[in-house]
Amino acid sequence: MGRFYITTPIYYVTDAPHVGTAYSTINADALARYHRMAGDQVLFLTGTDEHGQKIADTAAAHNVTPQAWTDETSKRFTEAWAMLNISNDDFLRTTEDRHRVAVQKFLTTIYDNGYIYKDTYRGPYCVSCEDYYTAESLDDGKCPIHHRPVVEMEEENWFFRLSAFEDRLLDYFEKNPRFTTPETKRNEALAFIKGGLNDISITRTSISWGIPVPWDDKHVFYVWYDALINYLTAIGYGHDDEMVAAWWPHVNHLIGKEIIRFHSVWWPAMCMAAGMEPPAHVQVHGWLLVGGQKLGKTMGSSGTVKLTDISPRSLVDEFGVDAVRYFLLRDTPLGTDGEFSLEALTARYNSDLANNLGNLVARVATVVGSKCGGVGPTPTPSSELAELSANYVSASNAAWENFQPHLALENAWRLIGAANAHLENHAPWKMDAGPEVDAVMGDALEAIRIVTLLIAPAMPATAGEIWRRIGLAGSPEDVGLAGSTWGGYVGGHQVEKGEPLFPRIKSDA
Repeated sequence: MGRFYITTPIYYVTDAPHVGTAYSTINADALARYHRMAGDQVLFLTGTDEHGQKIADTAAAHNVTPQAWTDETSKRFTEAWAMLNISNDDFLRTTEDRHRVAVQKFLTTIYDNGYIYKDTYRGPYCVSCEDYYTAESLDDGKCPIHHRPVVEMEEENWFFRLSAFEDRLLDYFEKNPRFTTPETKRNEALAFIKGGLNDISITRTSISWGIPVPWDDKHVFYVWYDALINYLTAIGYGHDDEMVAAWWPHVNHLIGKEIIRFHSVWWPAMCMAAGMEPPAHVQVHGWLLVGGQKLGKTMGSSGTVKLTDISPRSLVDEFGVDAVRYFLLRDTPLGTDGEFSLEALTARYNSDLANNLGNLVARVATVVGSKCGGVGPTPTPSSELAELSANYVSASNAAWENFQPHLALENAWRLIGAANAHLENHAPWKMDAGPEVDAVMGDALEAIRIVTLLIAPAMPATAGEIWRRIGLAGSPEDVGLAGSTWGGYVGGHQVEKGEPLFPRIKSDA
């Protein structure tokens, strides 16, 4: 049994969850579910990032305290993830006491090791990013991410000696070629390091909504340095050394491409400064785009393009949880940008889910009902589907291991296609009841059983329902991937047709 620790970004609580945050979380969830089914010990962490000037300003605009605002908004994330059937083991809020303890201990260790010093910062600052920029990195004087005006900041801060870690970071990248994936994002992080690293401000005196600096009560930690440490808080940093040793540094951070330098440059350097190994892996994903713009907060100087209106709840109400999960996992590979549209979701729903998967399950149940008395026959050991199934299972597992859910599902759908072709080739509905039709239907049922194991990380509720309909006890998760070899379906189970798994949706096109 191995260990698999996976984290999402912790989401900033200035707004409600949207499809972009759902994309990250569903991918992490599917990967966690796969590794549980593979027999690994899994820790899946998500949560909310709740400090910083932007939170304080947003709370003030709503005439509430920052704590009241974060209490309410954080709850929106827990409710959204419950709705989307997210199986996180922990949900961490950065306003929790356990996190304050971890942050103060971790950064005090860096301070004691001589990598934090006091100086004055002057330069452009984006409140939306909670990040400083150089004048050269601005886009016509505006933040390159949010396209909004920056403010000039000058204040006394404590600084982290990031510049001391250039060579050590380059050495770490060289010795760990898969530290940051995909390759294009690794190269981006490397280019940032090779361009020269400047020391970075890690505290503020201009705000109070943050974790206090233990050695200087006039300062609070800057939100990014507070937030990154959540990955250690969740494994007991500061009070459970054995748990930390068990899970660190073997962690997989799943992040959006806009925060590469925080996770692939700043964070490993901070770990080095604290005397710890850097995280093992940063998997970067792209943005979901609508009309070429990032799916997220209001964009554009005019404020006319509001993409947060596309909420997970509205999609689930129309398409169902597993259809939304499937689309987000299948349509946009991790590492690339994807164009989100309701038209694409509808097309994928009708083609893959209604026509292929739903139709396969329904037609098998129908023929078993009419030709086999409603009782599923045993598959044949040398079926033409057996070798195909083994190949698709192997390819699907390899894709999950390589953080490629889209390919894992593509191989599951290849097996669905092979099973549908198997039925078309043999046309059991034209056969007389007997051994020949039993063999065809037993093979089809076994293919469906294996399909449920392959899709369970992505579509757990659907996989469980199909499992039940073909007469099996428990769930695909109970059996795990060890049960995906051909021949596991033992005949004699009652097979139920049931209502359509995915009734077709009429397109407005």
